[in-house]
Amino acid sequence: MTKDELYIKRCLELARQGQYYVAPNPMVGAVLADRQGVIISEGWHRRFGEAHAEVNCLSSVTADMTASATTLYVSLEPCSHYGKTPPCADMIARRKEELKIERVVVGTEDPNPQVAGRGIRKLREAGMEVTVGVSENECRELNRRFFCLHGKQRPYVILKWAQTADGYMGAADRRVVISNILTKQIVHRMRAENMAIMVGTNTAVTDNPRLLNTHWSGRNPIRVLLDRKGRVPDTSRIFSPEAETIVYRDNTEWSHVLADLAERGIHSVLVEGGATLLNHILATGIYDEVHVEVNTELTLREGIKAPEVSLPAEPYEVIGQNKLYSYRV
Repeated sequence: MTKDELYIKRCLELARQGQYYVAPNPMVGAVLADRQGVIISEGWHRRFGEAHAEVNCLSSVTADMTASATTLYVSLEPCSHYGKTPPCADMIARRKEELKIERVVVGTEDPNPQVAGRGIRKLREAGMEVTVGVSENECRELNRRFFCLHGKQRPYVILKWAQTADGYMGAADRRVVISNILTKQIVHRMRAENMAIMVGTNTAVTDNPRLLNTHWSGRNPIRVLLDRKGRVPDTSRIFSPEAETIVYRDNTEWSHVLADLAERGIHSVLVEGGATLLNHILATGIYDEVHVEVNTELTLREGIKAPEVSLPAEPYEVIGQNKLYSYRV
């Protein structure tokens, strides 16, 4: 591992501390180090609408703390436009002489068309050496939802369901508990990691879920309901006041829904069912990840059939009698 890779790795560690609160912004971390490699300051983007990583990193640094030349490391290109906050690239350039910033190391370029290299160009025009693409794959992976929104103009789509050992999602005439208390926490962590959660009409009517994040830290996801025939009553728990709910009725075509969610700035959606909706999305081929929980000790023999997909040979985690599988397309 090179010195640059080491400090970008630290930026990524810092960035992850904001993962449940910064969406739709990307997770970003920043480190300021001197010529000897001593870290002077660190920062990360903590919450959407608040100061970015670079500002949090440099805000407490004064000239007397930088006796020698410094390098600023940041996992994503500093922004160059006015949004919720002023441009970070301008702030860095303005403080260049004071903090002796000779070099900026950027993990990866920002895919947002409002930035897309402009921040890097501003830094170079201010006289700083800029290195781009250090640990780039890791930096892109951390913000794969953000990159999907700006690269494909649609949210990152994750399909998730739980099934019995013989491939059923539930019974037709009664409620069946497939998950256990620990795997339920994992599901709520996934809710916290994604901006929106989606279900179809049958799930909303039969299960009457609230779809909140109650077993993990972070914000409640935006609830998305596909209800083409308007069957879900206004009194359903999916319309509870704890979170926003978006309903699609007139046009529930998958491409339209994704385009509209992207227009709203929603960079990721976790689809939790039901079987009809999941099978429809699988048939379109427009999704990014599949997560399946299998209760190996529970069989139903009849009921609501789970989607048929090819699971990996081995689960990524085993919790009690439940095996967790995931793959990407």
